Amino acid sequence: MSRILLSSLLRSCATHCAAAQCHAQSVLQALLPNVTLETDLLLAYSRLGLLGHARKLFDKMPERNMHSWNIMIASYAQSSMYSDALTVFRAFRRCGLRPDHYTLPPLFKASLGAGEDCVGTVCHCLVIKLGYERYVVVTNSVLEFYLKCGTMSQALCLFPKDNAERDSVTWNLMISGFGRAGLYADAVHCFREMLQHQNRMKVDYMTLPSILSACGREGDLLKVKEVHGFVVRSFGFDADAPTGNALIDSYGKCGCLNYVEKVFRTMGQVNLVTWTTMISCYGMHGKGDESVLLFEKMVDEGFRPNAVTITAILASCSHSGLIDQGKKIFSSMNSDYGFEPTAEHYACMVDLFGRCGCLEEALRLLERMKSSSVTGSMWGALLAGCVMHKNVEIGEVAARHLFQLEPNNPSNYVALCGIYQSRGMVDGFSSVRSKMRGLGLIKTPGCSWINIAGRAHKFYQGDLSHPLAHMIFKIIYEISNIQLMTNGLGLGNLLHDDDTMFVGL
Repeated sequence: MSRILLSSLLRSCATHCAAAQCHAQSVLQALLPNVTLETDLLLAYSRLGLLGHARKLFDKMPERNMHSWNIMIASYAQSSMYSDALTVFRAFRRCGLRPDHYTLPPLFKASLGAGEDCVGTVCHCLVIKLGYERYVVVTNSVLEFYLKCGTMSQALCLFPKDNAERDSVTWNLMISGFGRAGLYADAVHCFREMLQHQNRMKVDYMTLPSILSACGREGDLLKVKEVHGFVVRSFGFDADAPTGNALIDSYGKCGCLNYVEKVFRTMGQVNLVTWTTMISCYGMHGKGDESVLLFEKMVDEGFRPNAVTITAILASCSHSGLIDQGKKIFSSMNSDYGFEPTAEHYACMVDLFGRCGCLEEALRLLERMKSSSVTGSMWGALLAGCVMHKNVEIGEVAARHLFQLEPNNPSNYVALCGIYQSRGMVDGFSSVRSKMRGLGLIKTPGCSWINIAGRAHKFYQGDLSHPLAHMIFKIIYEISNIQLMTNGLGLGNLLHDDDTMFVGL
């Protein structure tokens, strides 16, 4: 069998057995070493996910071409084996080789996954030095790197000024990047700009979940409806599952459970994410019984829940106080679904016990765990339950652990202060406040916002920067005073030194 025929067979291999047979034939017929044939073998093993076999072959190759290096780096990056991808790249550099425009894109992904941002910066320098900025796939990889690093200023500098240089991936990256950074208005503006150039670029299904997520997080129902209308006009009612899931999530975050149910009923195809999102939406709106029924229906229809689904149903039980259902699901995770509870599941159970007043049971659950496995979110859930039920003894235990795990988080100190204040324990309250001052911790002010005519108006506690702030607070003052006067109280009697909302009126 010739090398050409074996190479052709390797490029069409669909099974492990076929690749192994081709490898055996190449050895038996003494066709190795041959860099072309070995590279084809490397590619076949990598495509089949047999990276162990691929690495053994790669290490034994007496000669490697650029394609063989690129295969190993890209395969490790695609399989989330980021450290291995960077190790191969470092060996590549030690050989004095020059990367091409196929080498660099997977390295940006690997540097993010391995938490080695400096490698991504080095790769960006190589992109500039070697003149690869004209390759869209390379510039998109650099753009994605900075967006996921949270360096928006750098990402904006890299965003092509000429629309001809932007493809659908570029637009999708910017929209999702703005959303991830909390710049929801910028995400919407970017989407509208993309639509203006739709004659050269078709909006794809990848764009829609990103923009819907941004609108949903902002809580802007009008924008969610606008995007939903665009989906119907462009794709009809038979949108794909990711778009339908994003619509369910966005309407849920906007508080429109009736729209959530309508989208769910009209979806032509659903997946596990659909069920999980629906369960979460019901739980978010305090409809725990509906969440449990939906969870049972999902299992009956053959969908196997994953860790995220279990978190959603446990959180729903917690918000609705369904302690028996939550305990049943939690205790059956291993036997019914084959995986151990994670930190998020334990935190949900602690929150469930805490909301229902079973604080001792919540504490026993945490004490049964290894101390190294107990996270701040678990103790935080217990502390929140203690605030709700004014439990000083267990609240102090939870706070003590949180002060060690999160020494610079002011919320934990404020929560313990709230417990002391509710029980009239002045000494404890003063001691914690003094400790906060000593550490230089300041309570983060509360924030509320409302969307009027497409514009978000934000209000922070004690902040009078809004142009209509005095008029707004004066009306609130009058309404509140009328309500309190009805009960025989004046608002002035209830204000404390820390209440700065009405300063200046």
